[in-house]
Amino acid sequence: MVLPVKVFEVRGLEGDPRDTLMGWREVEELEDEETQLVTEVIDLEQVEDTVTGVFTRDFMRERVYRRRTRMTPETEEAPFWIVPHEGRHFLVVMAPSVARGVKKMLSNHVAVKIGDILNVDVRESRIPSETLQRLHEGNPKATNLIWFDNVDIPSVNKLCLSGEGIADTGLYKDYMDHGMIWYVVFTSLAKGYTVGVTRSAVVTNFSKSTVDEYIAFIREDILKLIEG
Repeated sequence: MVLPVKVFEVRGLEGDPRDTLMGWREVEELEDEETQLVTEVIDLEQVEDTVTGVFTRDFMRERVYRRRTRMTPETEEAPFWIVPHEGRHFLVVMAPSVARGVKKMLSNHVAVKIGDILNVDVRESRIPSETLQRLHEGNPKATNLIWFDNVDIPSVNKLCLSGEGIADTGLYKDYMDHGMIWYVVFTSLAKGYTVGVTRSAVVTNFSKSTVDEYIAFIREDILKLIEG
């Protein structure tokens, strides 16, 4: 199972966030007076120094039954973690970062709402292109794919390198002269996970792992890459 997360920085957090998040709930009554759409935080708990919970939201979705379209309620869930790291706080949200398939709840939506509930400043995290460059060049043979953006070649928006030849190809240096690394897929030597990392701190695990193992990897290997 592919596990996508996005990491945000939380500024201005004071006290225990559980005091505000515990029991938080919003209800929208629909016109039929029988259906409620609920947005709430559930399964909130403290695990060592990390606060974890699940953000849930109800949606109405079209379904086709015997050639007739019906609107039915559906609940989506996004686990999240509020993690301290070297004097800072980060919000890790396990949800897609862009709309794909049928999922409606995106990581940015969850982050904004949690920021509103806590009355804190939630910001996009950034991993510098230079950091991704060092990540690749430190062990080129572990890199599976690289995307470049901000390309200065006319009519070209992005460039891509993939395959085993990345470590030896002269194209890498040529592409570095024309753009910036946006996305790297590499295999972690310490954990053996194959993960994709973007400059906006979207991290996708393509390897088999539990959620707890993956979040431990985020804490130990990804948060240190985020610029201060």
